[in-house]
Amino acid sequence: MRGRRRERARENERARESEHERGGGRSRPAGFSRRHLLLGGTAAGLGATAATAAHGLLGEAPRAAPEPPATELNGGLTVAFHGVRQAGVETPPQAHGTFLALDLAPETDADGVRRLLRLLTDDASRMSRGEPALADSEPELAAVPARLTTTFGFGRGLVERVDPGAVPDWLGPLPEFDHDRLDDAWGEADLLLQVCADDPVTVAHTVRMLLKDARAFARVRWSQSGFRRAYGSQPAGTTMRNLMGQVDGTVNLVPGTDDFERLVWGTGEPAWLRGGTSLVLRRIATDLDTWDEVDRPAREAVIGRRLDNGAPLTGSAEHDEVDLAATDASGLAVIPEFAHVRRARTDDPDQRIFRRGYNYDQRGAGDGEAGLLFASFQTDPSRQFTPIQRRLDELDLLNQWTTAVGSAVFAVPPGCAEGEYVGQALLEG
Repeated sequence: MRGRRRERARENERARESEHERGGGRSRPAGFSRRHLLLGGTAAGLGATAATAAHGLLGEAPRAAPEPPATELNGGLTVAFHGVRQAGVETPPQAHGTFLALDLAPETDADGVRRLLRLLTDDASRMSRGEPALADSEPELAAVPARLTTTFGFGRGLVERVDPGAVPDWLGPLPEFDHDRLDDAWGEADLLLQVCADDPVTVAHTVRMLLKDARAFARVRWSQSGFRRAYGSQPAGTTMRNLMGQVDGTVNLVPGTDDFERLVWGTGEPAWLRGGTSLVLRRIATDLDTWDEVDRPAREAVIGRRLDNGAPLTGSAEHDEVDLAATDASGLAVIPEFAHVRRARTDDPDQRIFRRGYNYDQRGAGDGEAGLLFASFQTDPSRQFTPIQRRLDELDLLNQWTTAVGSAVFAVPPGCAEGEYVGQALLEG
């Protein structure tokens, strides 16, 4: 009898354990089964739904997630296309830029150039307002102008195609410099379109539309794209940094000043270019790997400026005047003879330029190239840009890490009024 009781007790215990495994008991073993987790999650979801319904019945609606703060959008900002001068020179530099060079087809005569410039002017002006170009199959991409500008530059070939006697003396290749290693793939072209905006999609779409306009008249010679800091990441007016970490362009002409009017826009010959300017575009490759091997004091000596804030080695703030006569305790020049800032300086106030450059980086898997698209605007490159470059070519120690691999010069005609087109003075006198 006692044995049967013990057997019955063991059977009851096994039954209770089985019931707990099926979820019928209040306690659980330490291990959780996959079935329990799935069923438990479902139950939790049903519980949350029931709780929400109960809040509704009691008149207490669940709290909505707070809305993010309103953000001022830059995409709708525009820069006027029409005017006495072309946009994209004085315009505060946008975050992204593409320089598109075209060569005219052999059969494109002066009348073909006129038709091409009319098409380009019309579509560029539309897109600067956030409107699609004619026959744009993706008009939604044009709705965000983001300070879009398109600037036209004429190469020697285009001007000769229209009027050989109208070519400025300086329009053509720069003189040879010892440290240049120029690749013709980035050389002179007939027409340049500088497309800049704060949105890279806007730049890409604009370039595509302009290429559609040009397809019947010209072919692409090259395209070079660059970037600066993103819009809003730094205060307006902050000097850009290049990929070597340097503050790049501290000493620069200031739009709206008398010097800018005289040294950038000018009023010289030929007549069709009055109110225009010139653009020198140099593709400067940088050896970032070997630059990384140079310690900070040596880098600052090469440049002649502090890397942290761009101040000259003889000052404490970026825009302090450079003191080339200053010496240290040992009697040596604080700014060495080979320093970039010393080689770029001149006592001739007419040898100044306006810089508006962009970084580029195409290193990819390690076999590409990075550097600076150095865009320089001036009245006459032969009197302003070339003397500066000669001094840099002679002694600038920075040449050990930088090499010009591309170079081209363009005449930037004045702007145009509504109903006119860029370059009309050249084509129609």
